[in-house]
Amino acid sequence: MLGPVETRSVSPVFVGRTDELNTLNDALARARVGEPQALLLGGEAGVGKTRLVEEFAAAAGRHAVVAVGGCVEIGADGLPFAPFSTALRALRDALPEQFAAAARGQEEELARLLPDLGEAGAGGHDEQGMARLFELTARLLEQIAAERPVVLVLEDLHWADASTRHLLSYLFRTLRAGRLLVLASYRSDDIHRRHPLRPLLAELDRLRTVRRVELARFTREEVARQIAGILAAEPDPAQVDEIFERSDGNAFFVEELAVASCDGCRTGLTDSLRDVLLVRVEALPESAQRVARIVAEGGSTVEYRLIAAVTRLGEDDLIEALRAAVGANILTVTPAGDGYRFRHSLVREAVADDLLPGERSRLNRRYAEALEADPTLVPADARVMRLASYWYHARDAAKALPAVLDASVVARRRHAYTEQLGLLERAMELWDSAPEGVRSALRPVDYTEVYPPCGCDPATTPLRYLDLMAEAAVAGRFGGERERALKITKRALRLLEDEPDPVRAAWFWVQRSRLVQAQARGDGRQELATAQDLVRGLPPSEVHAEVLAVAANWSMLHRPGPEAFTAAERAVEYARMVGARHIELHARLTLACLEVDSGDTETGLAELRQVLRDTLAEGVHHVAGRAYVNLPSQLQGLGRDRDAVPLLREGVAFARAHGLLDSEAWIRGNLSEALYSLGDWAEAAETAARATRVGHSVKARGAGALRLAHLALARGDLAEADRQLAAARAHYGTHDPMPQHSLPLARIALGVAAEEGRVADERAELIRALDDGFPPGTQRYGWPLLRAAATAEAEARTLPAAAPGRAGILDRLTEAVRNLTTGAPLWRAYEQWTRAELRRAQGTDTADDWSPVISAFECLDRPYELARVRHRLAGALLTEGGDDERERAAELLRLAGAVAAHLGAHSLADAVARLAQRARLTLSRGPRQALAADPAAALGLTNRERDVLRLVSAGRTNRQIAEELFISPKTASVHVSNILSKLGVAGRGEAAAVAHRLGLFPAATLTAGTAG
Repeated sequence: MLGPVETRSVSPVFVGRTDELNTLNDALARARVGEPQALLLGGEAGVGKTRLVEEFAAAAGRHAVVAVGGCVEIGADGLPFAPFSTALRALRDALPEQFAAAARGQEEELARLLPDLGEAGAGGHDEQGMARLFELTARLLEQIAAERPVVLVLEDLHWADASTRHLLSYLFRTLRAGRLLVLASYRSDDIHRRHPLRPLLAELDRLRTVRRVELARFTREEVARQIAGILAAEPDPAQVDEIFERSDGNAFFVEELAVASCDGCRTGLTDSLRDVLLVRVEALPESAQRVARIVAEGGSTVEYRLIAAVTRLGEDDLIEALRAAVGANILTVTPAGDGYRFRHSLVREAVADDLLPGERSRLNRRYAEALEADPTLVPADARVMRLASYWYHARDAAKALPAVLDASVVARRRHAYTEQLGLLERAMELWDSAPEGVRSALRPVDYTEVYPPCGCDPATTPLRYLDLMAEAAVAGRFGGERERALKITKRALRLLEDEPDPVRAAWFWVQRSRLVQAQARGDGRQELATAQDLVRGLPPSEVHAEVLAVAANWSMLHRPGPEAFTAAERAVEYARMVGARHIELHARLTLACLEVDSGDTETGLAELRQVLRDTLAEGVHHVAGRAYVNLPSQLQGLGRDRDAVPLLREGVAFARAHGLLDSEAWIRGNLSEALYSLGDWAEAAETAARATRVGHSVKARGAGALRLAHLALARGDLAEADRQLAAARAHYGTHDPMPQHSLPLARIALGVAAEEGRVADERAELIRALDDGFPPGTQRYGWPLLRAAATAEAEARTLPAAAPGRAGILDRLTEAVRNLTTGAPLWRAYEQWTRAELRRAQGTDTADDWSPVISAFECLDRPYELARVRHRLAGALLTEGGDDERERAAELLRLAGAVAAHLGAHSLADAVARLAQRARLTLSRGPRQALAADPAAALGLTNRERDVLRLVSAGRTNRQIAEELFISPKTASVHVSNILSKLGVAGRGEAAAVAHRLGLFPAATLTAGTAG
């Protein structure tokens, strides 16, 4: 390697950029206090991005660990995750103990980004695989930056591979903690309309958390200062004018022109600035020019030993040539000291563009041959990818085909699915050009899920073209390149028309079904039906089992009924016959859900619990993630939200630990719904908001938006409800309607319309839902919708605009109530409530109609619903008149008002206040006011709240209450807050005093409760 070489074109004076440096320093200051920062630094080639980053990084190094990674270009290819691999390696070197602690337990997965951590895990390939890796990376960075500031610099984003772009987007969207600053730079003049970075920049521009810094060209005054620094003397004003006009303020061109002027060249000597760059290269000795051409074609960075192997120069001659190129500031030594790169990419591009076509392919062949002869010439983690690139650009199909196929395996193992797809597409391009002898010796099929490879022995049979298309279809689906995957499946099915193969055709139709749904092209039903027709009557196989399992799950979500049940049973049977365990577990989940929906509740729940246990024991994480969605959801469908909450919290932790982002979003959506039902609206809102951020797919994020819309409606914030409703609809789309989405959306839309007095819109939502019907298992969504519609009709009873069509609507509602299932206590309570609202809509409701509704809800953990029906009963009692009725109504309104105030249910609170004002009732009372014969019941305390109040009266803390009642401290805190609201007191001491005064708990009970 070279010793120090004197160079002189870079100005020792850092010129200008005061505002930009202030922006970066401000971001660092924010990051140092725990507010993660994300910045994009853009500017044209040569404008000074790298110099600015270097100046900032040098200063930041006094307060933070700075890790720099650059996107690597090999020919026209970028190495997957290259800047992250380099930056993480730097972080690991700087903070070895912190890095090891943050990565502990996830080394196999993180090795996909940093191979130094060991062998990447073999499993975990699915549509969430890449997102799982991204989540682990985000958590790794957050943990490393928890105590010490970290600056992560990613340079040359315009060369970034798709996987790097996806990971950067994920980090910018999800980082919420840690003393971390992420700075990414890119060349703005390269971002043409079809450049792959352009959509990412547009996406990041919409994030309020991302700041974008654009570097402008230098002014004349700044150019003068730069020239003075380069020349170490004040330049002639005429020279400054000439160089400024010629360079147009581009810092790199100023350097080149200043040096050319100093060397005796006239700045106007050539017709283009590209020629100015080549003039300096052509001034080198011939051997140095040759080395420069070789390095230009080798990639953005080339190792010294590889250069030596390709140039075939003697060591002394090579070093002299390199010394000349470095001395002329054409090449520079890499930071690691093991190779060379062009000082500026513009010079490299000018030299590479000057190569002749035959010269370029010859140089790539030389690189490939050298690397094949000695694989140690480049780092192990880049070897296969670079060899594939060199052979491809050498235009040697016989060598390139096996090389790109080997590289595709490496890309898949790193979860770089988009790069894998690109390599497989290259293999398809090369297929016909490669000799038959080469094709017959290719590697076997790599990864195609349950697709059956061609040939008798998949482990030894060489890859066939149809197998290659199957690999590409899976890679496209996993990498989010669904349009490309759709085109591949279409071509594959066209090939299968000429050579019929029903099993493989069925597999490709299942892929199309998934892709069509993901691309919002339809619901995928027709594609699945075609797959079912193809396998009907064939012997059991993994493909057959998968077709049945996917069809059963589709039917469960879209059209539950006997057909879905039969398909699920057969899927379980076929999967067991062929030993497809993961398909069996999926099908068992579907079958168990259908059992619950059909009324065989305990059998279905027991099977759901068993599948969850099996998946956890066997490490089938993606199926376990689904079980954590399905089991609590079925419990919630039965009104058993309190039983569901611990499972949901466990599920969130599991999904986060294993990077199951879609599962986490669905689980958080369900958890938010449960918390809403149980009266913890603050945590419900926080959980729903998180669900909108963590989901990998748009539908998963829709669950959070739906919950936020429901909360906003209950709180009386109609504008926010409408906004979140629109967001949820956008997430779910219109191409793939499911009752579990459409019915809750209709309920919220109906509620917003009713609150705004839009009777026609409210009825239109209802009629659409009634026309679609309520398939089996959808009563959990149907009853709230029917109740909301009945309430809306009751509220609009006196409005003239509601009179037309009123009788027909009430008739349809009555018929729907008569036909909808009431197989659980919650839905029986909803049935009673809806019938009472229908009588109120006709002006015939009485206290006798509402009293059973209250009795039904008092047995359930539903404080908001209980408060609402108490308000209704109070209204009915006041209509009937009488002193006893007024006293009871006042107490009911006090209880309803206390719950409304605690929850922030402003619409209910306003309704309670209006009713009390009309009846001239005073709702405020002191804690000493007499209560009913059963004080706890009159206060609206549930059995669990009585237990908590007993322990509060005994002086227990929330943690002690939690331990005794086997609940979490947070749940205990929620109960205490509800109790304080219901008692109308401000603190625990007052609550204990009220309990003592009312004789709720005898002294012996308190003593027994505090023992031990």
